[in-house]
Amino acid sequence: MFTGIVAAVGRIERVEPLGRDAGVRLTIEAGALDLADVAPGDSIAIQGACMTAIGIEGNRFRVDVSGESLSKTAGLDRPGDVNLEKAMRLDDRIGGHLVSGHVDGLGAVVSFEPVGESWRLVLRAPAELAKYFAYKGSITVNGVSLTVNRVTDVAEGAEFEINLIPHTISVTTLKSLRPGDRVNLEVDLIARYVERMLGAAAPGIRD
Repeated sequence: MFTGIVAAVGRIERVEPLGRDAGVRLTIEAGALDLADVAPGDSIAIQGACMTAIGIEGNRFRVDVSGESLSKTAGLDRPGDVNLEKAMRLDDRIGGHLVSGHVDGLGAVVSFEPVGESWRLVLRAPAELAKYFAYKGSITVNGVSLTVNRVTDVAEGAEFEINLIPHTISVTTLKSLRPGDRVNLEVDLIARYVERMLGAAAPGIRD
């Protein structure tokens, strides 16, 4: 479990194919992320996707990413900067919201432009995720916990707007987004449970 508060920006330095349709092994330089308390088997969110560290060497760690994970995420198949967060402890502050690290789908950048000192990011989500977006609700974009400021239903799903403050721009990889880029989306965990509770009748209960 994570909070969506990015701890550091690292960099995928090496991508090694593991065989046909078997995924890849990534070597990641951790940047300012302290790996002193990380051991093989521990979870680290990379661009919002929960991965298991299989080896730590100094300020670098390795993870194996399955072919299935590669097919459901963006930004884990090539060298480049990535948002990093270690799994939360039970006594941690939850500065963002509860994040599982399981990417629900891919969104696309519609526009990204400065507005005063901040930036306005507009994203398009696929139809199967559209129902989970709400004004002032939470969304995770490439591992970053953010607040939805506007939602508009469109034929392809939903477009939603986010305001990014200068601090968020400076400490995450979101600064490099361009129109057309794909992003990893994880919808609010509570919204999924609410949908389940409202959509399924409790066993043994009759009108």
